[in-house]
Amino acid sequence: MKLNPFNYIPEGPSRTATQAVSIVVLMGGLAWASVPFYDWFCRVTGFSGVTNVATSGSDRILDQTIKVRFESAVARDMPWEFKPLQREMEVRIGETVLAFYEATNPTDEPIAGAASYNVAPYAAGGFFDKIDCFCFEQQVLQPGETMNMPVTFYIDPDIVDDYEGRYIHTITLGYTFHRNNMPEAVQNASLDLNPPTELN
Repeated sequence: MKLNPFNYIPEGPSRTATQAVSIVVLMGGLAWASVPFYDWFCRVTGFSGVTNVATSGSDRILDQTIKVRFESAVARDMPWEFKPLQREMEVRIGETVLAFYEATNPTDEPIAGAASYNVAPYAAGGFFDKIDCFCFEQQVLQPGETMNMPVTFYIDPDIVDDYEGRYIHTITLGYTFHRNNMPEAVQNASLDLNPPTELN
């Protein structure tokens, strides 16, 4: 048998399989890490219209106004009916505003959902401050239930001094509801109300 001068070991089935598994694990790890990194990147830069979270309203209100439009959507696997109760509002910059969305579960089973959101144009995201929002936590609707879901926000007055922000006259706030796994506490409560029947 002739020796390989480069000490090369031919690849066998086990080595190829190991490499394939390693690549799959690596790609999965990168995909998992990219989600929190992308979220952090959006929050820091305002890219993709990510909004801010505020603990209280603005300390100044301007005479200038800006139009806020509201949009809604549901993911493919989400059977809810979801819509804004107001299509648009003219608000004073810095003024604390309360808006509502309505969600209905038309099915015969309880369904949990969580809302993702975006703001357009993207440059407005850094000036859109939410004080409270239904999107901060998961929502559960019982069969046939309809719920009004509030969002409290204000437009940061600094928008009028920003190079891009000063040219923004309309902001669109959009939410998309996605179906979630039912919370364990809700599942346990349902089991307590409807205990399984014992067969004799």
